[in-house]
Amino acid sequence: MPDFYKLARKVLFRLDAETAHHLTLDGMRWAERLRVLGPLTGSCCAPDESEANAVTVMGLRFPNRVGLAAGLDKAGVAIDAFGSLGFGHVEIGTVTPRPQPGNEKPRLFRLIEHEAIINRMGFNNPGVEALLANVAKSRHRFRGILGINIGKNFDTPNERALDDYLIAFQGVYGAADYVAVNLSSPNTKGLRDLQTVETCRELIRVLQAARDELAPTFDGKRVPIAIKIAPDLSDEQIRDLANVFSECRIDGVIATNTTIERKAVAGHPRSAEAGGLSGAPVRQRSTEVIRVLRDYLDASIPIIGVGGILSGSDACEKIEAGAALVQIYSGLVYRGPALVHEVRDATCASA
Repeated sequence: MPDFYKLARKVLFRLDAETAHHLTLDGMRWAERLRVLGPLTGSCCAPDESEANAVTVMGLRFPNRVGLAAGLDKAGVAIDAFGSLGFGHVEIGTVTPRPQPGNEKPRLFRLIEHEAIINRMGFNNPGVEALLANVAKSRHRFRGILGINIGKNFDTPNERALDDYLIAFQGVYGAADYVAVNLSSPNTKGLRDLQTVETCRELIRVLQAARDELAPTFDGKRVPIAIKIAPDLSDEQIRDLANVFSECRIDGVIATNTTIERKAVAGHPRSAEAGGLSGAPVRQRSTEVIRVLRDYLDASIPIIGVGGILSGSDACEKIEAGAALVQIYSGLVYRGPALVHEVRDATCASA
């Protein structure tokens, strides 16, 4: 029902971006509880009602190829609602071991004419314990795949970052279908410095060892681990990381996070805002990163493509570049729920 979202968007875009974000999540939660979210948004079926578009990735059976990217539902409060929109998987977080408020407001900005968003949220989240409580309320209804994206607390020095990732990984293990490791947000000082060959190798091995210890406790459940990388890495850096990912047999790579590049939005009044740029301007570079990864990454390791998907054709571009799954975030803000079904149908047809 595109007309409904067009009306809602006109109202929401008159509000501060972060205020609109929270109002939207609250509205979705209530609409889903009242069983009216589907009819209001034109979402005729939840992802578990049909196997026609299902695909197996990372050893998991995804109802379809389209997922919600991390960052939109940091606390896992609207998992059921996003499932009702037709997402095959929902990635919540980024969550850190301890709660943290994030950066000072304002910290979220729309660049409407560019179909883009700049955010410097700074991993604002309620912490692992509170997130797990929210997940527990959804798992009996959401039938898609649940990813949980983990990060380090802002005040944890990089030399102790692996401790935070290990604590978060151990905490979410039982609730997650897969865990995404965020080393690439530009909004936590020094975080991207962890995207080195040595640090990635050590981190992957630490988490894989923890998985070996945890699996027996959870009836042999083996949770896939995916690393999320930045679009601002050079092709040489991507190649080197791909070699490490292949060597360590990582389960998946998510490409990409937001960018600090501003050429595509130069001249916009908000272009100088600090933070990560997402939406249409990052589409091309994100796809280029996927292509480079696919050239150097072991063929058995899947890529999840994210960045600038605002149409079915944008999603197909990522699939053709080598992605097995795609995720959307900014596109949902600009296009609304109809984008979920457009991407689902397009990627099914292109597979």
